[in-house]
Amino acid sequence: MKFKKVIARFDGPDISIAEELICDIFFSFNLKGVVCDIPLDEPDEGFGTQTLPLPEFNSITGFLPVTDNTEIQVEDIGLKTAKLSDLSIRVELLTEIVDEKDWADAWKDYFEVTPVTDRITIKPDWKAHTARKGEIVIHLDPGMAFGTGTHPTTSMCIKLIDAYFKPGTSFLDIGTGSGILMITAGKLGAGRLVGIDIDPVAVSVARKNLEKNAVPPAIYHLACAGLHTLPEDPVDFIAANIIAQVIVDILPEIEKRMADHTVTILSGIIKDRLKDVTAGLEICQLEVIEKTVDHEWVALAVKKR
Repeated sequence: MKFKKVIARFDGPDISIAEELICDIFFSFNLKGVVCDIPLDEPDEGFGTQTLPLPEFNSITGFLPVTDNTEIQVEDIGLKTAKLSDLSIRVELLTEIVDEKDWADAWKDYFEVTPVTDRITIKPDWKAHTARKGEIVIHLDPGMAFGTGTHPTTSMCIKLIDAYFKPGTSFLDIGTGSGILMITAGKLGAGRLVGIDIDPVAVSVARKNLEKNAVPPAIYHLACAGLHTLPEDPVDFIAANIIAQVIVDILPEIEKRMADHTVTILSGIIKDRLKDVTAGLEICQLEVIEKTVDHEWVALAVKKR
C-alpha cells in the first residue's frame, strides 16, 4: 500500500506552541505516525547524551493512505497551516509518496532510552539498555499511536503518577495512545486498569505494549470508546493526556467518575489554554493539588474540593 508523507517545516516565535498547533491540525485529519523533529533538551548523562543531532529544520511529519480523497485532504491541511501565519508561524508543506514499510519505521531513529523519574525509564523495543537495581523499565513500541514518553506532556504525567499513585488502586487512562500510562500504573502495582481511545490503532498498539510489559490481562480492559460510554463508577486514579479543549469538554464526565480520594492527572495543556482548563475545574468543583510546567506545557494533579 502507498502512503502520502506530509512534512510541515515551520518556524515561529514560540516553537512549542507552533508544534502543538501543527500537530493538532495533523491529528484532526487523522494522519498516522506523526513525528515531531525539533531540538530536544539534552538527557541526563548516560542516557543517550548527544546522540541526536539538531534538526536542519523544525518539522512535523505524518502519513496518509493514498486514496481518491488524499489530494483534497493535503490541500485542506495546507489551507489550515497557512492560516497560522496570523500567529507569525511560517509553515512550508512538502509531500512525497512512500511505501508502507518506509513510513512504519521512519520515526524510530528519533526515540532513545529515556529516564523519566529516578526509578522509571522508557526503553524503545529496538534499543539496548541494562536496568539498574530497582529500576522500572517500560518496554515500548508506540507504533502509530501517540505516547513515547519523550514528549513533555507524557513525561509530566508519568512523574505525577509516580508521585501520587498507590499500589492496589484502580486506574483509568483517557486517550491511552501507546498505553504508556497504563503500563506505568501497572508496574506501580495497579489493581485494575482501564484504557480508552477513539482511535482503534491506538487500542491495538496499547494492547501489544501491555503484553510486552507482562501486565496481566486479567487486570486490564481496553476499548475503542469515548468516556461517556463508561459506567459512572468511581475510579481511584484517572489520567487524561490529550489537549486542553477536549479536557474542558469532558471534565464533567471525569468528575462523575471521581470519589473524594481520586487523583486526576490532566496534561496536554499549553500555557495559553490553562485559563480555560482552570475555569472548567472551577465549574466542576475540582481543585489543583500540584501544577508542573515544562517549557510551554502544563500538567495538573487535581482532586475534588
